[in-house]
Amino acid sequence: MRRATAALARPRASRSRLAWLNQASTMIGTTLDLERTAQELADFAVPRLADGAAVDLLESVLRGGGGERGTGAEAPVTRAVAVSSVVEMEDLEPDEPGELSVHPQTLLSVHCLRAQEPVLLGRMRRDDYVRVAPTPSAAAKLRQAGVHSYMAVPLTARGVLLGVADFIRGPGSPPFTRADVELATELASKAAVFIDNARLYGREREHVLSLQRSLLPRATPNTPGLDVLTHYTPSLDPGGVGGDWFDVVALPGGRTALVVGDVMGHGVPAAATMGRLRTVGRTLLALDTAPDRVLARLDLAARDLEDDQVATCLCAVYDPATASCTIAGAGHMPPLLVDADGTVSRVEVPAGAPLGAGVIPYDATTVPVPAGSRLVLYTDGLVKTRRGDIDVQLRLLAKTAPELVERLLEHRNPDGIAPGGVERLDESVLLVAAGGKLPPGTDLCVWPLPPDGTAASVARSLVTERLARWGLEELSDVAELVVSELVGNALRYGGGPGQLRLMRHERLTLEVSDTGPDLPQIQHAELSDEGGRGLQLVNMLSRNWGSCRTPGGKVVWAEQDIPHTVS
Repeated sequence: MRRATAALARPRASRSRLAWLNQASTMIGTTLDLERTAQELADFAVPRLADGAAVDLLESVLRGGGGERGTGAEAPVTRAVAVSSVVEMEDLEPDEPGELSVHPQTLLSVHCLRAQEPVLLGRMRRDDYVRVAPTPSAAAKLRQAGVHSYMAVPLTARGVLLGVADFIRGPGSPPFTRADVELATELASKAAVFIDNARLYGREREHVLSLQRSLLPRATPNTPGLDVLTHYTPSLDPGGVGGDWFDVVALPGGRTALVVGDVMGHGVPAAATMGRLRTVGRTLLALDTAPDRVLARLDLAARDLEDDQVATCLCAVYDPATASCTIAGAGHMPPLLVDADGTVSRVEVPAGAPLGAGVIPYDATTVPVPAGSRLVLYTDGLVKTRRGDIDVQLRLLAKTAPELVERLLEHRNPDGIAPGGVERLDESVLLVAAGGKLPPGTDLCVWPLPPDGTAASVARSLVTERLARWGLEELSDVAELVVSELVGNALRYGGGPGQLRLMRHERLTLEVSDTGPDLPQIQHAELSDEGGRGLQLVNMLSRNWGSCRTPGGKVVWAEQDIPHTVS
């Protein structure tokens, strides 16, 4: 009874066939997903046109490349993408979707691909089944099911071969005719345009996504006293790829800068703006550890961009000496702090205008991040949906934050429990900074220095005594010279030294702070000059050195390599 009904339902008259093809335009290509579009083609053809349908696409198309132009002696490599059939044909053995289709050259679907022309077997004979089925076992299944008619049509759009669709009919259905081939060809042409649109859209999305990922950090630095984990989730909508970014920057004295931001807009312009802002931000952080001042200068840089785009941003600087974070925001979502016992609180960051809006200054706040607690920074794509109220979503985020953090720490995908879930509108960035004790082999000492001429002597004594305790006596001579010059500069140009910081981590770092506003620079000293060679000496003796502004003035630091033989 079903066969008769299906046969009567098949579009035979020209008017009904035209209406059927018009219906295909609304039921195929409902999304810009390649696999789903192919499945919609197969589902639409069954049972109106065939009792079974399968769609194979070129491997190059599935990988985001172009299709094939012209004909060739060798058939291009394809992969099974979609299969559909009536209930009576469910026991057949077509290529499973996702499998690479490796077929003998005698297969009719291969001929269809190679010649880019339809193939028709109105009535199949016994030896035809091995020319239709991918394997001998599948051929036997076709015979047992009573399949008696077969046709295959190429999927071609804009002169480019994308794949092949083949169709079968079984008991109770009439054989395929030339009219059916013409109908299937028309259907395949319509579907191929949708498939090609999905291919082009997917390729554009992949290009933007590749651009964005190339602009994001590939690895985070080894930060003392702070474990940082990051997770970037692209948008479910290809058009949603844009300007979300994060950054983790190692600063002098073991400090760490954490940055998350979101450029308003999508596509290549947003990704390009993100890359520029991230580059400028890293440069500014190398010169200033005050997040509010970094945002103020970043706002000026954003206003100079030609695209007139604005961005939200959150900048935090963690200091292992105080186990605290200084945070400033520019129109960004407030961070969350998850305590060791799982209690979640929202960090109240003073409101600031988005970067590029031209409304400054920005204000910072300092929050403790003790061992066992976790600071959670994120972009709004983690919570924003089409229907959800943002305040409700933020409350849900606070509720699920402990589990979200644990899943990220376990290197699992946290998307499934994020408040946005599958209804996310935008890409998202999640950054979790877990406070902890300094790892073995890392030590940090901070001492106040007297503001008078005895400061250099005190600093030398502190450094040599501590290096001896660490078993690094061989570094003492150079360290004494370097710290003497740093303290001398602070006395002469910085209003007197403030603190001496000595850290043993991957390298040995010496740092002297003062209240002076000007960053030191190496001067060109003539032979007759009595001074001006202090920083030249520091530059010669150190692996690296630099200076950086702080909220209270500046710090000048220098690094030495630690010999591998020293434990």
